[in-house]
Amino acid sequence: MNDTIETIVESVAATAPEIRRELPGRREKGGSENPSGETQLAADVWADEHFASHLCAIDGVGEYVSEERDEVVHAGTGLRVAIDPLDGSSNLRSNNSMGTILGIYDAPLPASGRDLVAAAYLLYGPITTMVVAVGDEVTEYVVEDGDLHVVTENLTLPAEPTVYGFGGRVPDWTSEFEAYAREVETELKLRYGGAMIGDVNQVLTYGGVFSYPALQSAPEGKLRLQFEANPIAYIVEAAGGRSSDGEQSILDVAATDVHQRVPVHVGNASLVDRLEAALAE
Repeated sequence: MNDTIETIVESVAATAPEIRRELPGRREKGGSENPSGETQLAADVWADEHFASHLCAIDGVGEYVSEERDEVVHAGTGLRVAIDPLDGSSNLRSNNSMGTILGIYDAPLPASGRDLVAAAYLLYGPITTMVVAVGDEVTEYVVEDGDLHVVTENLTLPAEPTVYGFGGRVPDWTSEFEAYAREVETELKLRYGGAMIGDVNQVLTYGGVFSYPALQSAPEGKLRLQFEANPIAYIVEAAGGRSSDGEQSILDVAATDVHQRVPVHVGNASLVDRLEAALAE
């Protein structure tokens, strides 16, 4: 990692203990909506402000944007940071897993996934872990007291897939995606927890496929390109897998808006190849 990327990653990791410590008192709704029209929890707003204050203070960070704010914050010159402060924050009520997703771009935001120079995610599970991709190398860490401890270097998807997780309501799926899903569910085990980051981590750990597809009611899907889709696609592809919006790598999707949505399919290459073929029928 170059110095600025390393500082950004370490700063995000250092916030993990405080994020976990502050969550219990911030499970209530905050009374406002984010730019995507979703009701914010107090935890969403607090986490966004917390990350912004830390990351914008780093020398070499030029822009900051998150799922929770309307516009890009101009912090100076240098790399651009896009973050989903609390992916799966709706899981706070049920006390299920959630996380933080980070994309580091070397281009003005909104930017293409090809402009990413690094991506990472924190997973707040029974333990806190962080997966970081820089170039074609993926490393998994355990975060203890805000410090990173290497667990797995050169992380790659297992060759034999085991799990799948598909988002959206089944009646809202397209017929092509439903046909693909019916095949996959006869081959793999369902793992779906309502936070993309937890479901993707299952795929990285056991092999398989995660999708939040285009829906009949929302052809653009649900997940945001800048904060969620691009960083996760970058990590999965660096780990030897594939990403797709249904037709092409997510990293090749043209960026038109900071809060742009896109269908997301990531996992073992063979499963994503089959999905693209199914959607093309």
